[in-house]
Amino acid sequence: MNYLRAPEAIYAESFAIIRREASLGRFAPEDQDLVIRLIHACGMIDIADDLVISPGAVVAGKAALAKGAPIICDVRMVAEGVIRRKLAAGNEVLCGLGDAGVPDLVEKLQTTRSAAGIEALAPLMAGSIVAVGNAPTALFHLLERMDEGFPKPALILGFPVGFVGAAESKDALITNARGVPFVALKGRRGGSALAAAAVNALAAGLST
Repeated sequence: MNYLRAPEAIYAESFAIIRREASLGRFAPEDQDLVIRLIHACGMIDIADDLVISPGAVVAGKAALAKGAPIICDVRMVAEGVIRRKLAAGNEVLCGLGDAGVPDLVEKLQTTRSAAGIEALAPLMAGSIVAVGNAPTALFHLLERMDEGFPKPALILGFPVGFVGAAESKDALITNARGVPFVALKGRRGGSALAAAAVNALAAGLST
């Protein structure tokens, strides 16, 4: 069978197709590579219509990564999708689900383990990049706690997926991000692969 086998050629052709088919004109030039990589991660051109990137979000994310900011993930699938070799500053990639205090936090807060995992990583939150790719409750909890004085991250990547709370949590972020730059995909779509792809897109070009 005749098909592309070289990884470099596959990537180049994929990105060329996306540039031809996607509506990128409404995005700032510095944001377009992120949009392209998110489309590449899911194969859906039309997510460009539902992406919201706050002004300066990509610049803020790249700056935070370059300074060595930790990357806080709601679930292990997001953390595993981050390509470590692209993290030139050796950034820590963290998920609070395995923290010893999470079961107690679940009971105390009457919430999910993912939300409790965000709570458990509060001491590392300031200036971090938070990537939410699965649990709407994690994003809701972060926003609620920021209203209560929770340390603010440098960037929020909002990609929770699902039918209960996913669209609503991202709407809450878009409507009031508490002064934090963000990237979010409106609606029910999202997922761990997209959240990880967003981190990897920000890291691209920073690696040595």
